[in-house]
Amino acid sequence: MSTIESTIMSVLRDAKLPCSFAFRIAKENGWMPAQVGEEANRLDVRISRCQLGLFGYEAFRQKGLVQKLGGVPGDVTVSLRAAEVNGSVPCAALWRIAGEHGLPRIAVACAAETLGLRISPCQLGCF
Repeated sequence: MSTIESTIMSVLRDAKLPCSFAFRIAKENGWMPAQVGEEANRLDVRISRCQLGLFGYEAFRQKGLVQKLGGVPGDVTVSLRAAEVNGSVPCAALWRIAGEHGLPRIAVACAAETLGLRISPCQLGCF
């Protein structure tokens, strides 16, 4: 068993790898998040509890935590539109925008949803 495989297997919760755990073990071990995602996929381990709220929350099976907002602040709109590529904003860009604006990642994902933007690609390779 490889180091990355054993590390993933040691942090599973309910046979799934929470997104935050995937990022934590990547950082702690000097791996790229995509490497952890690829290995999880190879092991047939599902990623759960997306930090953007898109999937992996049992109580919100249909859509995740992301919902449309009544409005999006202009500065957040500008940042999202600047990061947009063909109607999509990369997961990594959403994380960056959330940090720049001091907002929770899920709030920025909701802003993207409100603006009709898709979120892709995922840093772990989930979508």
